[in-house]
Order: sequence, then structure tokens, then C-alpha cells
Amino acid sequence: MSRNTQHFLDTLDIIFLGTIGIGTIAWFARHQIADKLFKSSKPGVKSNTESAEKTGPPKKERNFVKVMQQQGRRVIFFYGSQTGTAEDYASRLAKECSQKYGVSAMTADIEQYDLSYMDTVPEDFLVFFIMATYGEGEPTDNAVDFWDIVSDEAPQFSEAEDSTSPLSNLKYIVFGLGNKTYEHYNAVIRKVDTRLTEMGATRIGEKGEGDDDGSLEEDFLTWQEDMWPAFCAALGVDESSAQSGPRQPVYSVEELEEYVKDKLYLGEVGEWPKEGARIVYDAKRPYTASVTSRDLFTGSDRHCLHMEIDITDSGLSYQTGDHVAIWPTNNDVEVERLANVLGLSDKLDTVINVHAIDPAASKKYPFPVPTTYRAAFRYYLDICTAASRQSLMSLVEFAPSEKTKEALRTLATDKEAYRKRVGDVTLNLGEVLEKMAEAENMDPKGAFSAIPFDLIVESISRLQPRYYSISSSSKEDPKKISVTAVTLQYTPEADKPRTVYGVNTNYLYRIHETLNGMEPDTALPAYSYTGPRGTFYDEATQVARLPVHVRRSQFKLPRNPNVPIIMVGPGTGVAPFRGFVRERALQKKEGKPIGTTVLFFGCRNSKQDYLYAEEWPELFETLGGDSRIITAFSRETDQKVYVQHRLMENGEEMWGLLEKGAYIYVCGDAKVMARDVNQTFVKFAQELGGLDETKAQDYVKNLRNTGRYQEDVWS
Repeated sequence: MSRNTQHFLDTLDIIFLGTIGIGTIAWFARHQIADKLFKSSKPGVKSNTESAEKTGPPKKERNFVKVMQQQGRRVIFFYGSQTGTAEDYASRLAKECSQKYGVSAMTADIEQYDLSYMDTVPEDFLVFFIMATYGEGEPTDNAVDFWDIVSDEAPQFSEAEDSTSPLSNLKYIVFGLGNKTYEHYNAVIRKVDTRLTEMGATRIGEKGEGDDDGSLEEDFLTWQEDMWPAFCAALGVDESSAQSGPRQPVYSVEELEEYVKDKLYLGEVGEWPKEGARIVYDAKRPYTASVTSRDLFTGSDRHCLHMEIDITDSGLSYQTGDHVAIWPTNNDVEVERLANVLGLSDKLDTVINVHAIDPAASKKYPFPVPTTYRAAFRYYLDICTAASRQSLMSLVEFAPSEKTKEALRTLATDKEAYRKRVGDVTLNLGEVLEKMAEAENMDPKGAFSAIPFDLIVESISRLQPRYYSISSSSKEDPKKISVTAVTLQYTPEADKPRTVYGVNTNYLYRIHETLNGMEPDTALPAYSYTGPRGTFYDEATQVARLPVHVRRSQFKLPRNPNVPIIMVGPGTGVAPFRGFVRERALQKKEGKPIGTTVLFFGCRNSKQDYLYAEEWPELFETLGGDSRIITAFSRETDQKVYVQHRLMENGEEMWGLLEKGAYIYVCGDAKVMARDVNQTFVKFAQELGGLDETKAQDYVKNLRNTGRYQEDVWS
């Protein structure tokens, strides 16, 4: 080696070591650097207010502590919500906090505030976190920024200098919403609680966890029994702290005689667009897309719809494996039932304005206003859901007789009576009140007209979109989204003819009937499928439309198409796998190498509910090799056979694919099927991989942690 070469290497060594040193310093100082570069709005840093005044109105204050102090609030209820339930729980808690304990409180959408100010919360304040877990242990869409803070090993707060206990001042209370059938049950609230404690914060009371697979509402109410005493002890208050007097309404309702007709909301979800503004379609402003429909079942009294949603020119996009949200419409039977018992039948088209009385409310309006009673019941309120015990208790004082008051009070306070008579049979508010009136031989019409409409708005959650796994491939057709949906209806009481109808799927079936010129099924409830101002169905062109938006999913094919995949999807659980298989067949036609693609599909009968039976032969012929569909028809054999049985029968081959790096995908029922499939793979690891039970469980868990075992399941 020459001397020049030696000098050259020495120089390279110095440069290399210097780079490492600078990188190390930058890593440890990353928060301070980022603070200097990007966080000019933090305390102690002067912001350019003059520029802000010139460019427009000041931005909404994101320092929640400052807002609380300015408005005299001691408690804040943050919610991370995907479907509106966590938001509803936060609102209910805030109301009880203010009215029962006399402590001024506010609710807050957690994405609207900067949680790096947690280090400045006064010690006599209290912060609630009501957080739902979505998907595979993921935060809800509105909680992503907060999740980044709690996930950071060394988060940067606004003032805290103590890096070990930056939140020593913070007192908090937590309740999580989850589902035990999922692998990561209440993972979000558990991590939030753990991280806050690690950073020096003090939890008040026990961590609450609600199970949507059991009784989320009961879990929520039971948790409060011990939570409120702990709350009172922490703040030094009790029920005597509240001022006695009449009920304090949350909303103000005004019936309008004068209004701008073109600005009246008759079921529209998004705000009216400003003139000249660019319209972006998302969860807050769904796109009204044209749809086509066909029934996949033959010779059956059940229906499964395959719908094609056209998103051309919408700006929406999707990836194979994503979800599409469809905004539902309540059926007219339930709209009229609730309106009738509340004495609003003759006022359904009266225009109303509804707004929150509290100026610090997280949402000024509960739904788009001005609107009508009819539109509120049909499009904005979830009137078909089972009435909650808490909502029934709030109605007691407005009951028409002492006997009815006592009956309502019993349902609200007796868990077992409520479970049998309301919860287990999905009795909605209109049905509960109607039955109460009939039990006293009263005419249901107007029997509960004393109930103020603001209390109805407060008691019933906002109607939420229904999510469906997309059953098409974005590579094959980026402008068409396919949906595969079975109409839901069931009779909860065997000795009674009452049927409960799925809100959205039966609405979709009514659209299907109309599009295909079918005779309407008289057994199903009527729906107004034309939509607000006729935007959902055009009689002249016979084009139907639905309000939709796309939700991203982590349920994705491997980046390398040559990786083998094992898919398990009985019933409509096959939906995303239709997209997966079609995408792989397309890639194969394009000349790309495709890994073995195996689909386990199950249904009752090969002649009735074998979904997409006509498509699979050609698709798997294109894929070739060992790729195939393996079926289980549970009603065609003496002993019922399900997908998990077929999976076990092909164990050696599936284990061989796993050893080659195969990915596992499961879609469908979480309660039984998904658990059985998981256990089947554990057995493979034991019987074919030679692992003991503990290591076999760890093997499958590691597949999940590395993204090789993915689920898209529901209960």
C-alpha cells in the first residue's frame, strides 16, 4: 500500500468518524433543533403576529391549558373517536362533571389542540382521555398527533426541563373503547396510560376499559361508579358543590320561520362549499358517487349485494385492501315512530336551528343546520340504535305519568331488566317510549311530547358511516370501488315476530330494487332513497348515488408479489381477497413473477351463497402453479365443515409456504372464526414446526408483529 493511499484512508477515517459524531449530536439534540426550526409558536418564542393579521384571521388557539384558564375550566375531556362513541362518552362525562359536581368542564377533539402543553397543566386541573382503539391497535384518525407524542421515547414539551418526569404536574383519568375479539384489545388507552405514568403523571382512579364485543355501555357505566368518587377526592368536590335547579340544556333549539332555502340542510353531510373554493372529498365531506348493483345470492331468501361505486372526477383514490365508508339513511318507519311519540309528526318539515350553548363546546353544532326535524331523524341521528340506560334516566322527569316514570327509572337503573328488555333485543328509543305508552293504554301519538327536542339531540348519537372492505383492485380499476354486503335482519326474540333491520344494508337493498326494476319487498321497511333534494336518485336517468369516502387500511398485499400468501375469508370476509386475487392475476398477465396464492373460502351452500363463483376459475387458472381456492360448504355435509377445518387438512402445505415467507390474511368474524384460524396456525407451529405451546404462540405473535399475519375482522 502506498503512502498516498495511506494518507487518503486516514482522511476518510477522519471524515467518517466526524460524520458519526455530528450525527450523534444531532440525534440527541433533535428535539431542540426541531423546536428552533419549526415550533415558533411555543411559549417564549416570539411569533409574527403582524404577518398573521395581514394574511387573515388568527388561527384557533391550540394551547388547551390557555383556553381552559381563559374560560375558567378545571377539567377537559379529550376524545379520540372513529365512530363517534368516544366523543359521545366525553360529552356525557363533561355534562355530569358540570351539572352534578359543579366543576366547569369542556370537551375537546384531541386533534384540535397541541398536547405538548401537558407539562403546563396546573396541579388543581384534571385531564380526561377517552380513547378508542381502531384496527390492529392503532389510534383513531383524530388522535394520530397525540399518539406520536406518547410513542416518542423523549417527547418535547413546551417548558419542562425535567427529562425524566416532565409531566409530574399532570393528573389524568382514562377510559378506553375496544373489542376483546381483536388481538390488540384497548392497546391505545393502555399505552397512553403507561407512557403518561412513565413521564411522571398521576392517574386518578382505575383505568377504564370498555368491550364493544360485550356491553360497552355497561362497562362505561360500571367504571363510573368508582371513578366519580376518585374524581371528587382529587378536586375536593362533591355533589353538594353543584347548584340545584332545573336541568341545564346542552343545546338550544329554535324553530325558524325565516331562512335561506338554498342553505337549508336536508340531509347533506358536508358544509356548503364557499364560492370558488376547491372541494376536497373526505370524511367531513363525502362524495356523492353513482352506483350499480347486483345480487350475488341465488335461490336464497337472503341477499348479498355487489355494488360498483364510481369515483371518477372525485379526487378520491384507494389502494387494494382499503375500506369505503357509506353514509346511511334511517328507514321511514323508525323516523315516523319517534316523531309520533314525541308529538312531532305534524312538524317534521319545520325548520330548526340547533347549537351548543357552551361557547367552548368542541362542536358548535351537533349536525348541519339549519335543518328540519325530518332530516335530523332520517340522516343525522342514530335513532335505530338501542336506547342507553343513561338516556332513559334523563327522560324520567318528562314521562306522562308516575307509573311511566317508574317504568323508565327501572330500565335505567336495573341492569338485568335493561339487558332483557332493551339491550339484548336492540330496542330503540322510539320503540321504548311507544311500548311505555301502550302499556298504559295511552295513544302513543304525543305521549312523550313533554321531552324537549334538545334532550333528544343530546341523548342520541350522530348517525355514523358504515365501513366495508373494498372488494376490487385499485391497479385493475382505480376509478371503481367494489363493495360486497349481506343485508342484515334478525329476530331477537324467538316468540315474537319483531325484526331488527340493519340500517345501511337494507337501505342499499332498496336502492338495488329500484335500480333493477324489481317489485319492492313488502316485508322490509320503507326508505327515502331519493335523498336530499333528489341527489341520491334521479328518476329521469335512473342513476342512483351514495355519499362515500375512503378510509386507509393497513391490510395490504406484500410489496413483493412473488411472496406466497394464504387468505382465509368465509362469507363476505372474501371481499378484500377478491381484490387481492384480481390484482395478482393482473400482475401475472403483465409478466411479473407471482407467489403461490391460496384462498380458503366458506359459505353455506355452493348453489346459493358461493360468492363470485363464476370468477375464481379463470383467475386461479391465470395464476397457475399451486394457486387455488379451497372451499368449505357447511350445509352440504352431515357434519358442518368450516374454513378452519380445510386449513387444518392442508396443514403441511401451508406450513411449507410459511417457511418460504408467506403472509397470512384473515377477514370476517372475529369472535369464532378468526380465533380458530389463529389457533390452527399455532397448532401448525407445534405439530409441524416442533415448537412447544409457548414458543408456538410466540411464533404466531411474531408473524403479527412483523406484518406477516394480518386481520380485517369484525364482531
